[in-house]
This record gives sequence, structure tokens and C-alpha cells, in this order.
Amino acid sequence: MKRVTVYDIAKEASVSVATVSRVLNNTAPVRQATKDRVQALIDKYQFQPNALARSLYKKETGMLGVIIPDITNPFFPTLLAGLDQRARQLGYTIFLCDTVSTEGEYEDQYLRESEYLNLLMEKRVDGMIWIGGRINLAHPSEDLVKEMIDVSKRVPLLLVNGQVPGTDMHRVYVDEREGAQLATQYLIHLGHREIAFVGGYVHMTNTLERLQGFNEAMRDNGLTPRKEWMLNGDFSVESGKRYFNRLLSLPKLPTAIFCANDLVAVGVMKAAHKAGIRVPEDLSLIGFDDIPYAANSIPELTTVSLKCYDVGRIAADQICGMMNGELVSKAIKVKPELVIRESATPLNIVVDNAYKFE
Repeated sequence: MKRVTVYDIAKEASVSVATVSRVLNNTAPVRQATKDRVQALIDKYQFQPNALARSLYKKETGMLGVIIPDITNPFFPTLLAGLDQRARQLGYTIFLCDTVSTEGEYEDQYLRESEYLNLLMEKRVDGMIWIGGRINLAHPSEDLVKEMIDVSKRVPLLLVNGQVPGTDMHRVYVDEREGAQLATQYLIHLGHREIAFVGGYVHMTNTLERLQGFNEAMRDNGLTPRKEWMLNGDFSVESGKRYFNRLLSLPKLPTAIFCANDLVAVGVMKAAHKAGIRVPEDLSLIGFDDIPYAANSIPELTTVSLKCYDVGRIAADQICGMMNGELVSKAIKVKPELVIRESATPLNIVVDNAYKFE
């Protein structure tokens, strides 16, 4: 069966190809009678315009490239859900690039990022959104930075929860320092003074910001973190188990632990249970991110929400505005939220603290 083209529709409707295009794309007014005649033929033949031809004509593909570091991390699907749903409402399709290294080597991950950058440029995406990876490095190499600057000159580029030192790229981010302050202050509000911080990578800005918030809250309350209770090196469940077992080997165990993310908190909770230490009766625990696991663990995890779904929708609005040549904010900051559940409870001491939690 012959494939029906836009020219066939135009000929049968006795209109120009431009008129058919206007009806398809709703780009200009068309007389209602003419519009109905053209639409009837489109429906009759179940006509679908050729996306490649349209992209060549309009110099747009309707695709957004999205680079993420690890799709298996539960933090990212919620963000992507908000991003994808809003992007589709705005007429765009997501081209997702997962750069996780199967060998666990970060140099491999950055190489995959570069490979995907080239692929996305070949696919002629209309814009790119970058989440995680090199944009979380505290000190990225000059080559990694230069590559991103070069790309940003060729296509609209938006960073999510990260930045590139020495540049002024558009970004949407959550104030992770404030989130860590909220979590730590809440533990102090509950009467805890002996608090550990576990998880994360000290070469990454997201960890450094959470550490900064933790340290500031401790200092503001006249407390000094104990070095042996500051453990880092990973964001995984397995690392959480290791961190807790290291704490367990010390002469004294903290009364509360602030974890750099929820996966680490799940690992700490599992190791504590295995050691016969109850959460929250014997040990209070707070996570970070508010992934779906957090509300379904036993006990339910108190954590800091980074508003992932909302951030995804905001990112879609921002990048679409950039692609349409609109004047959009260089940086949009989203406030985190402390989500109080069951894993942190008060010590049996009186706390003189004016900080209020609802």
C-alpha cells in the first residue's frame, strides 16, 4: 500500500501543502471549513508526518538529551518522571543517556559522558540536561570543563544539582547545605549531641555541601564532630553496612547518625538490626534524598527531601525556555524539606533550643 504523504493530503483537499502543515502543527489560523476538510483526510488515512523531514525543515528534532550517572539509583527515576512528564506536555521527547561504569571506575564514567555528548550532537537534540557525574566534581579537570563549555556554545545546556567551576551555566539545584542543616538541627533538637556523619565522596560537591551543613549546625550548637565518627567513601547500601560496623568497633557508639543519602541509611539500618541495635530506640537515624524506599522501610526513614519530581518539572520548563530564546533565570534554587517519620526519636534529656519543628 502506498504511503500517504502531505502532498497527497493537500491534493485531495484542494489546498496547499503549507495549509496542511498549518493544520498539523497549529502554527497559523486556517478557515474552519478548510481545517475540518484537511483534518478529515488526516484521520481517514491515519496520516503521520515524517519526523525526520519535519526536523530538517524546522531545524528542530523535538528531542532533549538527558545525561545521568546511574539509572539504578532510586534518586533519579523520580526526577526523570517529573522531567519527562513536563517535557512531553511541552512537545519534547527524552533521549536518556546512562553513564554508569560497569567497572565502577569514574574515569570510565567521564569517558562515557563524552561519548554520549558526541552522540547527542549527532542526533541534533534541541537541548541537553545534565544530572550528576562530572558536574558534581569539586575540582574537574580542564578537559572536562572545556568540553562542557564547547557544548554549551552549540546547544542549550542545563545543569541539575551541580555546577561547573569557573562558568556561569544555567542550572536548577536544591540547597543541600540547608538540607543537611535541617537534618542535623533536628537531631540536636531531639537531644542528641553525639552524632556521626557517614557516606558520600569528599571529592564531590554534593557531599561537601552536606558536610558543610552538618558541621555548621553542630558548631552553631557548641558541638564538635568526632573525627572517628566521620566516615565517607560511597553512597551505597553496602557502604552503609561497612560504616556502621566500623562505628560498632569503636569504644563508643554515637546516639544518632546522619547519612549522606538514603541508601547509606538503609545499609546502616540493616547492619544495626543484625547487631541487635534497635532503630530508633537505641540509635536515631536520618537519611537524605527521600527516595521511595524511605517511606517503606521499617521503621520509616526520617530524611531530607530534595523535591526530585518538582526539580524535574522545573528543569523541563527551564530548558524549553532556553531553547525558545526566552530570558530565563541563570540559577533556580529549590528549598529542601525535612520529612519526619519514625527513625529518629528524642533522648531523655531536656533540650534548651529555640529551633522549632512542625
